[in-house]
Amino acid sequence: MRDRFGPFRDAAEAQGIPAVDVERWLATARPCATLTLSDDEAGPVVGRFGGPLLLPAGTPDPDYPLVASIDLAALPADATDLSLPPDGHLLFFAMPEPGGCRPVGTVVHVPAGAPVTQRNTHTWNTANIDAYNKMFASYPQGSLRARAEMSLPYHTFVIPPGSQEATYLPEHPYCSELVEVWEDTKDRIASTGPMQIGGYADEEVVEFDPVDIAASIAADAVKAGYWNGPVSTDATDWVLLADWHAGMHVWNREGSTVHWVIQREDLAARNFDRVFATVSWNP
Repeated sequence: MRDRFGPFRDAAEAQGIPAVDVERWLATARPCATLTLSDDEAGPVVGRFGGPLLLPAGTPDPDYPLVASIDLAALPADATDLSLPPDGHLLFFAMPEPGGCRPVGTVVHVPAGAPVTQRNTHTWNTANIDAYNKMFASYPQGSLRARAEMSLPYHTFVIPPGSQEATYLPEHPYCSELVEVWEDTKDRIASTGPMQIGGYADEEVVEFDPVDIAASIAADAVKAGYWNGPVSTDATDWVLLADWHAGMHVWNREGSTVHWVIQREDLAARNFDRVFATVSWNP
């Protein structure tokens, strides 16, 4: 799949970026599964946006509306570098509204063969707020198809551990130029869709890695009592589970993207109740 990056290499060379720096950047590429709604798209059906809410009997009603259900056994082989379970369903829940340092969503893993019952999809809106009902009514519906793709970073800055100052990505002196090249050429290299599993996080305005930001917000949430630790303050201990570009479809949420992130050790242990969700909204 790395052979796909010919247009990227050509554009980077045309800008005078040294080949060694281009190849160092390409070495950071990560596989991901791009999910699309269109029936005209290629790729297997791996789940759906919306639909009935099916949960095991002992699972509490979710605090957030249902976004999508993904059949892990249907994902293309090696579509991501995440240590996902081989089967069962991942159910993604979120409210695409900034929550400060509170999480804005959750994830539930329903093991294969687990008995499930259908729940009311509106129990999260206990106050019956009309604006929230309108928002949820606009959530996308339909089958999701997956394509195995590759992704590159969209961000250029990091804040090293123990520092208060932002710096360009270490070892990548041309990171800003390379991000621009990726933005210019990615449509010729990889498909895009409203949801992505794995890979690099993206949103409407990106300077810092959204995963790094989410890790920082999770640490603040623990301090404020909105979430339970432990939480690593080292951003490299976290990884993107999924992105949802909600603003593509959802009423009154143009420019919003939900990021579901998880600590690597929690992912390895399949503790999906440890997923932390954030939203970026650039109205």
